[in-house]
Amino acid sequence: MIHAANENPLLDRPRLAGLTSWDADWAGLRVVVAGIGVSGFAAADTLIELGARVVVVDGTDTDATRARADTLRIVGAAGVLLGPAAQEAVPDVEGARPELVVTSPGLRPDHPLLAAAAAEGIQIWGDVELAWRVRERAGKKTAEWVCITGTNGKTTTVGMTASILRAAGLTAAAVGNVGTPVLDALREPVEYDVLAVELSSFQLHWTHSMSPLASVVLNIAEDHVDWHGGYENYAADKARIYENTRVACVFNAQQPETVRMVEEADVLEGCRAVGFTLDTPDVSMLGVVEDLLVDRAFLADRRGSALELASVADTGPLPTPHGVANALAAAALARAAGVPPEAVRDGLRAWEPGDHRLQAVATTHGVVWVNDSKATNPHAADAALSAFGSVVWIAGGLSKGVSYDRLVARHAERLRGVVLIGTDNAGLLAALAEHAPDVPVLPAGEEGSADGDAVMAHAVRLAHGAARRGDTVLMAPAAASMDQFSSYAHRGEAFVREVVDLVERLS
Repeated sequence: MIHAANENPLLDRPRLAGLTSWDADWAGLRVVVAGIGVSGFAAADTLIELGARVVVVDGTDTDATRARADTLRIVGAAGVLLGPAAQEAVPDVEGARPELVVTSPGLRPDHPLLAAAAAEGIQIWGDVELAWRVRERAGKKTAEWVCITGTNGKTTTVGMTASILRAAGLTAAAVGNVGTPVLDALREPVEYDVLAVELSSFQLHWTHSMSPLASVVLNIAEDHVDWHGGYENYAADKARIYENTRVACVFNAQQPETVRMVEEADVLEGCRAVGFTLDTPDVSMLGVVEDLLVDRAFLADRRGSALELASVADTGPLPTPHGVANALAAAALARAAGVPPEAVRDGLRAWEPGDHRLQAVATTHGVVWVNDSKATNPHAADAALSAFGSVVWIAGGLSKGVSYDRLVARHAERLRGVVLIGTDNAGLLAALAEHAPDVPVLPAGEEGSADGDAVMAHAVRLAHGAARRGDTVLMAPAAASMDQFSSYAHRGEAFVREVVDLVERLS
């Protein structure tokens, strides 16, 4: 059973309720930190620095986790337990039961340790909840937070937002699920004006008290239903980002689900609802007029005029509808933070898209090769496929329990062929057979093969054989990568490497 994060019976326990700044009385607080990855390590290190007594547990016992464990012991962890048995129950902390569990976002709510903690009445926080509570520190500026979530586009939007904020002269950083834990940013000597915080549904599930300046759900589609126990739970956790927002709840005006999220959110008095749309914007929206991004929300005469912010061409080297939508959301968040209109244009022009997100890799014999390994679900792959005409599609991987029928039906006519990678493709194969029966399907590896690099090498050779002049070979798998690769980045790097080798052989 999935438990809502705010159902914990000890949410208002006096000591925990009073821990709302770095300078609060953290000394001696007994905490179990579940997970020793990037966010777990940051949480444990922070709590130790605050004077808490910390035991860290992690279900893996590898060279990497042992190295992190050694570091935490050196800085003062009360204990570090590694291996599968370490996370089967909630351990004592120096002979007494813990007062708090801080969990890494990857652990499901029904994980044995978390389920045991909930049953015992021990409060559970995520690393973002901890970060929010320690963000205020005597003698240091408190940064504002603008928070971004959505099924797709989070990392792009958080990067755009930070770039726009910096273009306005503010000290800003992109943090959170984007790679740099919020806790690490808070402990840096830099005094940030604003943090652009990317939040996953996992992180939001365990966040109770955050009150951002502005927040956005970019879009919502079926994803991570295995973790959340269903789409409704997943959407509910995404919607948590709007709770207690102070200035602007930014929403996708072209998606009714995000509109409802804002309508149902419990926000602070004075908070506005600000939409973004790819169409001509209504009052209190940002949108597109001809090839311009315009603002009808953050100006006095929003009923009778609009402010020009940027052009569609400013949104990236390969402008796409979802890229423009991300830019509009970023602009709305930054405008809520008070930046002038020209900073939107300058920030978008200065922003550099990350690797593995519609990354143009090469052109050979009239065929364009594009790496979109970040497309880890059908919604992201839909956006990628929509950007091109005739496509040889490299797809497949861990499906996370989602359906591919709508994706394949929508894009069947643009598919020259499909090259399959991954080990969990029954759903994708069924959708292709139903909606694109005439499209050639080319398996790139033996069923169950875990050698992703070898599979990708074969996939690129197959795609080269299938592509014709004017085609795009698009690696947008619509699935997670961990069956054959260590991460989506590893998968993308393997694709890029094989394409570069192919180009060199053909030149």
